[in-house]
Amino acid sequence: MLDRIRQFVADLAVADERPAFAEDDHRVAAAALLVHLMEADGVVAPEEKIALHRLLRERFGLSDADADELAAEGRERDEEAIDLYGFTSILKDHLDRTERLRLIEMMWKMVFADGRVTELEDNIVWRVSELLGISTTDRIALKQRVAAQG
Repeated sequence: MLDRIRQFVADLAVADERPAFAEDDHRVAAAALLVHLMEADGVVAPEEKIALHRLLRERFGLSDADADELAAEGRERDEEAIDLYGFTSILKDHLDRTERLRLIEMMWKMVFADGRVTELEDNIVWRVSELLGISTTDRIALKQRVAAQG
């Protein structure tokens, strides 16, 4: 009986050590790009934090707690990253063109969340679009569509 209790506790400890999201999970790559974009101008507005949480929750069908966890994982991965290529290569491997377009749309929603677009934010979306194989025409059309919604 005591051995079974010890094994149960050991199993719980191992379960807590396992990451909730895999290293190559496209959701983490997307979250990392959104966090990178949110923090790019050096000011994280409350509207941006709300937008990040909402975008992750709605796009990936997550609970509030899971969206918070994904955002935290994305932030951690972004802090460790040396460039955007690691994220975009995961996304390119896991997402078809339509899903990549949806990601760029999410990025524009993040950019517009605080009511202004900085040159740096615009540049990040441009670079990510290029790395994902999204054309300039599509990138600009998505930007205009999101701006019109706002």
